[in-house]
Amino acid sequence: MAKFVTIGYGDQDGYDRTDTAVRNQAHAHDARLLEAGTVVGIAGAPVQVRNHDGAGTTVESGSFLSSTLPVAGFAIIEAETLEEAVHLASKTPCAVAQGVVEIWPLHELP
Repeated sequence: MAKFVTIGYGDQDGYDRTDTAVRNQAHAHDARLLEAGTVVGIAGAPVQVRNHDGAGTTVESGSFLSSTLPVAGFAIIEAETLEEAVHLASKTPCAVAQGVVEIWPLHELP
């Protein structure tokens, strides 16, 4: 089974504007994903790490990429196909609460 990294973007305003019943269904979906072994997490504060040419590590607070919505969370899901991964992600809180979910196929190193 293939693995996919999902990145959920969303903010409190979009969450609050979404019908409570829809949000509850999305959280129930997340609970089922967790029960099935999906790794799900809420995003904390990011840092950028650099060690150019192995000459020394620098760490800088903040994200490297920018988006109109903040990163809300991550998951590693298993699915047979990208289409199945899209179906699973489409029912998550970020997808239904005015946010967006990116899905990245994860090609594991041998």
